[in-house]
Amino acid sequence: MRAEVAVKEDTAFGTGIREHFNLEPGTRHLNHGSYGAVPKLVRAAEEGWRDRLEANPTRFFADELRPGLRAAAAIVADELGGGREDWVFVENATTAVNAVVASLRLSPGDELLTTGHVYGAVRNTLGYHAARAGARVVEAVMPVPITSGDDVVEAVRQALSPRTVFAVFDHVTSASAALLPIVELARMCRQAGVPVMIDGAHAPGMLTLDVPTLGVDWYTGNAHKWLFAPRGAGLLWTAPERQAMTHPTVISHGLGQGYVAEFDYTGTRDPSAWLSVPDGIHFHRALGSERVRDHNRGLAFAAGHLLAEAFGTELAAPPAMLGAMASVRLPAGVESEGLRLRLRRDDGIEAVVHRIGDAGWVRVSAQVYNELGEYHIFANAILLRQLRNN
Repeated sequence: MRAEVAVKEDTAFGTGIREHFNLEPGTRHLNHGSYGAVPKLVRAAEEGWRDRLEANPTRFFADELRPGLRAAAAIVADELGGGREDWVFVENATTAVNAVVASLRLSPGDELLTTGHVYGAVRNTLGYHAARAGARVVEAVMPVPITSGDDVVEAVRQALSPRTVFAVFDHVTSASAALLPIVELARMCRQAGVPVMIDGAHAPGMLTLDVPTLGVDWYTGNAHKWLFAPRGAGLLWTAPERQAMTHPTVISHGLGQGYVAEFDYTGTRDPSAWLSVPDGIHFHRALGSERVRDHNRGLAFAAGHLLAEAFGTELAAPPAMLGAMASVRLPAGVESEGLRLRLRRDDGIEAVVHRIGDAGWVRVSAQVYNELGEYHIFANAILLRQLRNN
């Protein structure tokens, strides 16, 4: 159902490419990392799958869905590494983490290891399942700002114990926007006999990936963030030796038929987002995948330093640990409470505002439709609030 992508690798980024999206004019969209933005052509492909489903629902679900999903999984494997039978679709990365943790056989006294920068929904998932089994969650202490990947490795090393039975780490942290040294973390944990899952919610499309080479047991990511797929298109890779024990959150007709069969059909639902993932990948490639990644990383780096210099503060992670997002501490006198909504209402700016520890921070994203001037406007909006409060 692929829509023809009418873009070329030399298409100008910034305002030159916004015509390919349905983004609201007059708003500075600096928060691609939270919810993505689906190109018009990918939305058209998704609608095409819905039309095909509605034309003959019985034929679609009985005969066309599984082959379509496996064809889509082959494109995912070509993009992210591994074989198509190692990749399955889920609603999002949080769903994948829930599936894996629920598949573990936990016992009283077991420890589930993560870091203090873990995504909130994943923290809740770990805590829920640990409490039910009499296990506990251990978070490696990582201060903000993060100074280096070595510090992250050492923090995790100190948190590992003989009782650790599972570890999950972010590839790109949500709040601090830091790329963690997942290869080193996975190697250390597996040497201790601890299986590892990577929450790569932000990684597909942001980073160059060959998942099987990372040395992990499970890897999940969202295609809807940086790979231009529709929302509801999450991905889960499972190492072959872990597939028999890994089950979806919904147990359905595929139980006992293998990993792929269990995940490919958990009940009647709209699978158009999953089937449209190849269209998001095609759009990304049409723009030039390396060009997209280089642009976004360079813009995020420039935006982060612009904001940190303007605010007289600091980035949450060093340049070597930045991808297509940057988190910057708010300047003194600017209260984070309610700031996100005020920025939207008064300035037409969408950005993440949150607290890390006892300080307020802002996280900005960089996507192909963004330009550096937008971050200048954002910086001025924050500084004006600082002046008013002083």
